[in-house]
Amino acid sequence: MMKFLTKPTTLWVLFGLFIVETLSFGLIMALWDFTIIDEMSDPEIIRQHIREMNDTQRSVHAWMTATLDVAYPLTYGSLFAGLALRAFKPTFSVPATAVIPVDLAEGVVQVMALTGGESLLWLKAYLTPLKLLLFVAAMMIAIFAVVRALRNRLRRAA
Repeated sequence: MMKFLTKPTTLWVLFGLFIVETLSFGLIMALWDFTIIDEMSDPEIIRQHIREMNDTQRSVHAWMTATLDVAYPLTYGSLFAGLALRAFKPTFSVPATAVIPVDLAEGVVQVMALTGGESLLWLKAYLTPLKLLLFVAAMMIAIFAVVRALRNRLRRAA
């Protein structure tokens, strides 16, 4: 799997998917006029936000979370892990690998909350900050990996 994730073709495909999926979130939110609860961690604020959404917005958000937001962490987690593995030691891929199950668990809690089941909403107070921390760490490592690769390419070309 490590060999597959570090192949340039795999990384370019993952990057393309990452861009398309990122833009898809914005498009869906714009078309149905709502803000997602993915970055919200306070259960009371989330409850209030969900109450302010209409039935269609809640349904679209739940479907988006159950589909697009399942693919998204698999895509960005794999992309960031592949870049880290290509440029650094395997330990640098830990945040990218760890963010995937955290993001997926957060998605389960969100779908439950959007469809009326709020019993696990308290988990968002822990899952969302952890997801964001891991995402930012993995993204920073990936950016450094790209910079390192570009610098190495420029050195070889000179």
